[in-house]
Amino acid sequence: MQTKVTAPQVGTNLAAVANPTSETRPGYDDLHDFAQDTFTFEGKTRDVYRTGSGPAVIVMAEMPGITPPVLDFARQVAGRGLTAVVPHLFGEPGRPGGKGRTGDKPDVAYVAKSIVPACVSKEFAAFAAGRTAPITNWLRALAAQEFETCGGKGVGAVGMCFTGGFALGMMLDDHLIAPVLSQPSLPIGVSGRKKADVHLAPADLARVKQRVLDEGVCVLGLRFTGDKLAPGQRFETLRRELGDGFIGVEIDSSKGNPWGHRAAAHSVLTEDLDDTEGQPTHDALVQVLDFFSDRLL
Repeated sequence: MQTKVTAPQVGTNLAAVANPTSETRPGYDDLHDFAQDTFTFEGKTRDVYRTGSGPAVIVMAEMPGITPPVLDFARQVAGRGLTAVVPHLFGEPGRPGGKGRTGDKPDVAYVAKSIVPACVSKEFAAFAAGRTAPITNWLRALAAQEFETCGGKGVGAVGMCFTGGFALGMMLDDHLIAPVLSQPSLPIGVSGRKKADVHLAPADLARVKQRVLDEGVCVLGLRFTGDKLAPGQRFETLRRELGDGFIGVEIDSSKGNPWGHRAAAHSVLTEDLDDTEGQPTHDALVQVLDFFSDRLL
């Protein structure tokens, strides 16, 4: 594994690095409290943003990229005495997505600019059932480096939406001991097979099942009940394959639900998060943070 690292001190203002005009654009996050460096594996170099200290949690952004709510979630991870590690996989770091409970209109052009290349990329294998996304090899190598750097019992990882299932592929490496799948949306497709698929090759699924059985590794999953992008059949597969090793949290988003979740609610930890005590999304957020704390500290 080859790495190339050039890291400023945590707390360096990255507005000029990640987003030169972020301070003049409403809604942008300038990542002032994140340090930036790069990570290279098998010839592929990506930017990586970090905040906090302690054992590492790899935070994989949803579409269209590392939005302000994703960064806020990473800050909450860091607030638990952990290092939040956010790799730049697509999109523009700090740029808002404009969706969810905020009521803002989505930036359709920006979303399309992010999602179209990702959908056709061989690294993500977005439409492939019964296959592990090749990007997980890069992510596993990143997790291994972070384990060496940050120490602790192991590494955590959370994927969201497009990246939601990647933590399963990362479980092929023993360093990953706290995987979270938030609204896993791959593979894309409307067939029954695609809806039930967990985006793993059969041999890799067998490895994940073995780790759950032999090592007691648990997988935590989150979704809204009405979310067609993260269908319930996918959670049914995880329950069947992993048994008690899968903890599935499904939040009511049916019509007239008492929590006011919109019918298209999707992003449990970010855009559709209501962080008010007593709200189920608040409880889900706390459960995720507790999950990382309990297993990594």
